[in-house]
Amino acid sequence: MLAAGDVQAARAAADELSAIAADLDAPLLGAMAAHATGAVLLVEGDARAALAALRPAWTAWQELDVPYEAGRVRVLIGLACRKLGDLDSAEMELDAARWVFQQLGAAPDLARVEALSRKGGRQGRGRVDAREVQLLRLVATGQTNKAIAAELVLSERWTGT
Repeated sequence: MLAAGDVQAARAAADELSAIAADLDAPLLGAMAAHATGAVLLVEGDARAALAALRPAWTAWQELDVPYEAGRVRVLIGLACRKLGDLDSAEMELDAARWVFQQLGAAPDLARVEALSRKGGRQGRGRVDAREVQLLRLVATGQTNKAIAAELVLSERWTGT
């Protein structure tokens, strides 16, 4: 419904899906409901509330081992961060989504992320460096702080994930 521009219908569908997911206690439905709710909140202009729904959606997709949907949520998180003025976090989220879409061969999604990054990303700054790419790849695969720190030979606190 959001793609069709019918925000009211999208809101009603997201609310209904959330109610069903709560009644059934099904992880897949919960992930879908949080994802839908976050997308609607973002379109409605409430980026902070959108993040509150999208972060658990990302975690749920990771736990369900559904990288494509997790990548799609990372795009929305990036857009919400951008709306809140956190451009570094926005670009990090978009970079993580880009990596997932590259790994999956999801060309249309990859093109969309590329366009979004150029549109509002690191204006005047260089691309991420090799170390940042390593970190993003590990974050995107759902690694824990401890695993990332061990892989990159860092202090666990440094990763910030």
